[in-house]
Amino acid sequence: MRIVAGSRKGHRIDAPKGVVTRPTSDRAREAVFAILGSVEGARVLDLFAGSGAMGLEALSRGAASCLFVERDRRACRVIEENLARLRFETGAVRCAPVERALRDEAARGRRYDLLLVDAPYEDWGVLEERLGAALSGVLDECAMVVVETAATVEPTLPLALVTTRRYGSARITVLSR
Repeated sequence: MRIVAGSRKGHRIDAPKGVVTRPTSDRAREAVFAILGSVEGARVLDLFAGSGAMGLEALSRGAASCLFVERDRRACRVIEENLARLRFETGAVRCAPVERALRDEAARGRRYDLLLVDAPYEDWGVLEERLGAALSGVLDECAMVVVETAATVEPTLPLALVTTRRYGSARITVLSR
């Protein structure tokens, strides 16, 4: 996998070994950022970060910062290694369950301009309602949310739909506050 565009275009990104993560394809990442437009100066929250590909792409394209939230310790180490290798000093990794991290970020009054959500496909049905309630505590007033699900699933979070598109076995849905 490689960074698609920005200051680190073409740089390699590692992904955790095994089937714990399912990195977003280069094609889907490129499409997401074409839909979003400029992310220059954005505060990004990458939930269920896996390899961190989406957040790393945002940093390469000029995002001010990115907090990567991932529960799997091996994946957290890989994200930290990717951040170090790419020399992204404004990226941080939180190795914790997403719901706890959202609660903590909201309690600290931290708000984000862009949320990237790539939950395990098989867990989306269980997580959708809880995430919908928790996301509002960390969204800035003009925030955008990008959700990746299985192609057959259409997320229904309590946000305005911008667009939804299929890319192979994945669906990318972009929502706004």
